[in-house]
Amino acid sequence: MTAMEVHGNFIDGQWTSGATARENINPSDIADVVGLYAQGGTEDVATAVAAAGRALPGWSESTPQLRFDVLDATGSELLARKVEIGRLLAREEGKTLPESVAEVTRAGYIFKYFAGEALRTAGEHIASVRPGVTIDVLRRPLGVVGLITPWNFPIAIPAWKVAPALAFGNTVVLKPADLAPGCAWAMAEILSRTALPRGVFNLVMGPGRVVGQSMVTHPGIAGISFTGSVETGRSIAVDCARRMARVQLEMGGKNPLVVLDDADLDVAVTAALQGSFFATGQRCTASSRLIVTAGIHDRFIAAMTSRMQALKVDDALADGTEIGPVVDEAQLEKDLSYVEIGVSEGGVLAAGGRRLRRPKDGFYFAPALITGTTGRMRINREEIFGPVASVIRVKDYDEALAAANDTEFGLSAGICTTSLKYASHFKRHAQAGMVMVNLPTAGVDYHVPFGGRKGSSYGTREQGRYAIEFYTTVTTCYTQP
Repeated sequence: MTAMEVHGNFIDGQWTSGATARENINPSDIADVVGLYAQGGTEDVATAVAAAGRALPGWSESTPQLRFDVLDATGSELLARKVEIGRLLAREEGKTLPESVAEVTRAGYIFKYFAGEALRTAGEHIASVRPGVTIDVLRRPLGVVGLITPWNFPIAIPAWKVAPALAFGNTVVLKPADLAPGCAWAMAEILSRTALPRGVFNLVMGPGRVVGQSMVTHPGIAGISFTGSVETGRSIAVDCARRMARVQLEMGGKNPLVVLDDADLDVAVTAALQGSFFATGQRCTASSRLIVTAGIHDRFIAAMTSRMQALKVDDALADGTEIGPVVDEAQLEKDLSYVEIGVSEGGVLAAGGRRLRRPKDGFYFAPALITGTTGRMRINREEIFGPVASVIRVKDYDEALAAANDTEFGLSAGICTTSLKYASHFKRHAQAGMVMVNLPTAGVDYHVPFGGRKGSSYGTREQGRYAIEFYTTVTTCYTQP
């Protein structure tokens, strides 16, 4: 058997193998090694930051056409290879193949969207209050940016950070999740064959405690954009504040889906199933709290459990699979432990909540629904990040709104109702950055702002035209001819 090739880091325009490598394991079949990926270290980060710093003056002054060409070409290749890279994503992360192909497609469109934004970057020309003086407000690149991305969207999130960073003239050091680096590496390989000058884009893989921490504290990085856990995000915020670096954080969620008595039952159940369990519930926007009013509660639970029993949980690449495995053994044990916690606190396990065995040894888990819960229980306070949803029974809309907002998080919130009055009120009063009406809480477009409130997000919004706020700085210029 020949030795498996190591997928190296990409630093200063060259591929480097690194001293050690990590196996990327398929959660659907733990005997399947997706590949070996280099483990970088502090010295690799330093070399990448130095290269990005050298490349910054040229790239920041490059033409919008060059930036458009690079991003558009990257987007086109991602779209052309969406099935191939989608299979890689399904193997390394566990999303079903249709979900994985859709994620690669989204990444392709993100690059194409920001290719257009590179051409649309504008300033302002403003009249002064002083006679004869003119004012120009210009947007300039922030500088060298460090991008730290999670495992649950291994190509979409790298894309929505890298594309705007490059579009607005920054240079980049990207650290993808150590658990699922394959898709980010594939994206980097595509970028390496574009017209990007040497050092503009750098990929350093490795553990967060080494590579990520080195990026966060490096004085040559002007800003950090991070998506991941609350604990790590808060630590990054402190480190960045200490050295006055810009920071953008997307962290946890404990997202509510409110179901009112007047809701269309099929619409509500579909929204709850998709929001809570699809993508194996491993989304920061997943519906983990289902807040249901008394008049529809019992019918909703009966319909949910019936639909859940019909879900096919299997290999992410198998035909007809609706729910793939969770990402690894640690996440599986976490899901199982929270089911035990919910039951021990007085909840009732209405469906699922157990490990499943399949012909291939993987991390399979039956999506869990826990009823009879209250807002004070741990399963309704702490992010689980798996296919575990709890039901909170409430009296009416006012109690439902209060329960929805009773959380330290505020990323996404949803409501199922046929009442325009309640839908309009919820959109104004739900304490979340994104509000869905008769839709799953998970599932967002790539051309509009993404982000939350309270403990879910910190800093400016990501995606869409709002991305420019993080990746640029403003200069106000006064001129008297």
